[in-house]
Amino acid sequence: DICDHLLAEEQKTYYNTLLALRGFCSLHAHDHQEALQDFQKVVEHDSPHPNSCIKALCGRGLLRISDGSHYLTALDYITACQLKLEETIFTIKSYVPWNQRGLLLKVLQEEGQKMLQKKRYPGGSSVCGQKKKQGSFSSLKVIFPFLFFPSRDAPGVYQLASLLVELDTSDEVSRILRADALYQMGCVEEAHKLLSLALSESPQSSPVLARLALLQLKKGFMYDGNQLLKKVIRIGDTSCLLPIMDIFKDEDRKLMKTHCHCRALTILKDKREDADIKEAIAYLSFAIMASGGYAEDCLLIRARCYGRLGQKKTAIFDFNAILKEDPRNAQALSGRGFIHLALKQQKESVQDLISALKVEAGVVIPAILSLKHEARRLITQWLLQHGRTTLTELIATKNLSKREPFRDLLMIAKALIKICKDSQYHIFYTDVLIANGKYEEAVNHLREAFGHSFADDFASARLAVLQLKRRNVPVAARSFSILAKRDERELGFLLNFIDAKQQEHLSQIAAQEGNVLMKEHHYEKALGYYTLAILTGKDNPKYLRRRATCLTHLKKYDKALEDMEKVIQKHGHNSLKTRVEDHCSKGRLLLALVEEAAAVKQYIEALQLDESMALFSIMNGPGSEIVTKTFHKVAQYNFEMQHYEEAWKITDYGLKIDKNSELKKLKTRLKRESSSCSIH
Repeated sequence: DICDHLLAEEQKTYYNTLLALRGFCSLHAHDHQEALQDFQKVVEHDSPHPNSCIKALCGRGLLRISDGSHYLTALDYITACQLKLEETIFTIKSYVPWNQRGLLLKVLQEEGQKMLQKKRYPGGSSVCGQKKKQGSFSSLKVIFPFLFFPSRDAPGVYQLASLLVELDTSDEVSRILRADALYQMGCVEEAHKLLSLALSESPQSSPVLARLALLQLKKGFMYDGNQLLKKVIRIGDTSCLLPIMDIFKDEDRKLMKTHCHCRALTILKDKREDADIKEAIAYLSFAIMASGGYAEDCLLIRARCYGRLGQKKTAIFDFNAILKEDPRNAQALSGRGFIHLALKQQKESVQDLISALKVEAGVVIPAILSLKHEARRLITQWLLQHGRTTLTELIATKNLSKREPFRDLLMIAKALIKICKDSQYHIFYTDVLIANGKYEEAVNHLREAFGHSFADDFASARLAVLQLKRRNVPVAARSFSILAKRDERELGFLLNFIDAKQQEHLSQIAAQEGNVLMKEHHYEKALGYYTLAILTGKDNPKYLRRRATCLTHLKKYDKALEDMEKVIQKHGHNSLKTRVEDHCSKGRLLLALVEEAAAVKQYIEALQLDESMALFSIMNGPGSEIVTKTFHKVAQYNFEMQHYEEAWKITDYGLKIDKNSELKKLKTRLKRESSSCSIH
């Protein structure tokens, strides 16, 4: 009311002062609209009064906090400080209530930091754009032109920081803000003095230590700067560098990055303990932050350091950061592949290493060779397994038109023979060449890797594939028969390279050679040929029977039994005589394996098909005496177990083979014991 009365008088004495006072009265009464109008009138007055302007700017700044316009609040207080710092301090202490002063100081600190960090604000593309939203400064521009230079952020923040320090001399954030402003103004020595004073009062302050380290490096005092960085590392608050990097100038950030990178390399070169690796990681983290968050060389080294410490997921995070920027970075791809290897993640490891080999095999192969033997062996085995699986699928599906998969396989195969000289890798390389139709190149590589003797059965089998291309079937059959005895699955893989017509011819030649060897009693050699005949003849029962006979001579009854089971499963259009003989043959094998009940079952099936043919086959081997004894033994067991019906059936069929006295006695007992029930 007093202000209203004085302002209503004709004589406009102390007009601006009264407006400013009334504005604060309205502000404290929570009438923000009236307060803003009064403050605005003072600022826009044709003849502005400095002290009144300061009060109006401070009042308007407070109002803008409640509106969320923190940046404009900071501009008002910077302008007030530039007009008269002491008056601004007095105004805050006199007119700003205690319950609002803490928030005001926090807002001014944060906005000052943002200005130095060159952060931009919502609603405008630059600081200048925000100043346009502040309100009219036309009168102030005329009278105080030194206040309005957009490039003067640092001096303005220095004034603001000085105000904050005066309001609270113990506040470290305000003191650091003033030092940062001095640094950006080029006043390095003054900034150093302020920070040194702050450090003397708070020796463990990471933000102060980090800034002093930079200034020491900038002045060329590398040792002192490094000692300060070591203190930051020991404290463990390396994240304090993040906000500082937005304040540092480009050349100083580069200086920090170079120093920290070199320091990390020196540590890793001379020391290998976990503590040293952790220190190197801290320096690398400083270097990465100094580079703005991305430094490929530092990220690569840090990822490897994390890997050595067993922090595998953190290592993958660093490799991913590189690959996000450069998806074809061979070192990052191979490095991530090695981490997946350590985690036993086969699929991911193989995928990364293949991608890396595609980009730059010359980098990846030496990296693999530098690994320990066990790790290197596991990688090569995984790559070989992937290559073999892919090649098998391509050949099995006859999908040979797509060249890209073969290019990848050839690249993998070339890498493998450079990494390891084992024969299996040379053989895989040969397989890829054959699949690509490069027959001459495949022959030449086989001769280079294995010489002309081809003592290795697997290599000899590859040569056999190539000989088939030249129509040399007998020689190829011999090599294949040797491999058939050693690794039937491997032979099955190789036969994918041979067309159906060649396989048919090969099966005939193999069967003929097997028959000759059987007559000469060379059963081991015959076995290989029969296996080849079976694989190329699509499990032809004729060849299965011959191999079963061969296996029987070699006393490999279980394997022979498997073949006869396959034969019987294929019974369809075979003659009655053939089926009877097959069941009898299976019965003989079961007798040899002492599976007597199963053997009896097979003989019964043969007798049911044709009794005379079955008896003739039994007489040829093993003989009626042995078979009837087996029938008696099995029937006796069923009798003792009170399976009278089964015992009667076995006894009945046994007597058809031979009128064995024991079987006759058992039949009599069966009749007597089972007189109370029908077993017919």
